[in-house]
Amino acid sequence: MIGAVGEPGFDAAVLDHVQEWMPAASWSVYRTGRRCRPSLYLSASRGIPDRTRECWWAYLSGPYLQDRSFDRSQPVAEHAPRLCHVTAQEIPDEHRARVYEPHGMMERVSIVDSEDDALFAVNFYRHAHQPAFTDAQIASFACVAVPVLALARKHIALCAADSAPRTAGSPVLAQEPLAASMPAGRMRERLLELNGELTAREVDVCVRLLQGMTHDGIAADLGLGLTTVKTYRNRAFDRLGIHFRNELFARVLGAS
Repeated sequence: MIGAVGEPGFDAAVLDHVQEWMPAASWSVYRTGRRCRPSLYLSASRGIPDRTRECWWAYLSGPYLQDRSFDRSQPVAEHAPRLCHVTAQEIPDEHRARVYEPHGMMERVSIVDSEDDALFAVNFYRHAHQPAFTDAQIASFACVAVPVLALARKHIALCAADSAPRTAGSPVLAQEPLAASMPAGRMRERLLELNGELTAREVDVCVRLLQGMTHDGIAADLGLGLTTVKTYRNRAFDRLGIHFRNELFARVLGAS
């Protein structure tokens, strides 16, 4: 796994290498939380069609806002990341119906690190065609879980550092734009479907938030001041009845 860090095939390589400890059919690495933009960094499947991106979109359609499945996690050592094991039957009905059942996921083992109001999670999933994870497998994975998490972080950091430098005045994008697969025109339609009183500038700002741009990037792109951008954002959020950026993603992408 170490040799694959920073390389394009890292996500598939990790899933192959962990089979010795955790015979999972898919995995994902993401960050989520009330005050952060949810980001899927890595995902892959093994032996089955890769539908991990579809799972992510389904997760963002609503379940992630109420996801408490990591609350049961246990620290592998004091002040260390936590290990979490849940079965599909332990997942709330809506979450299970939208994410687990349509994609054949039956069980999840995660190593989770808390970051202020956010969670950074490395997740491995058992699918319907596989036998249940055994206690011995989970215990074996616990021994390598923290190094796997560290390698995932290192890979993400290296990929971010290798990204092409921005030119002066170009839009600033957050890593892994969340709405990359939704055309901007469709985003505008969805926003106006949610509230037809949104002004053109309010929609402009929201679309760019959905595309992963920072407030500084939006200001540069639209030729506005940073304070003005935040004012449009606040007005739009008031009209939509939301308070946080992640709620914007859930509203717009959830029913698209």
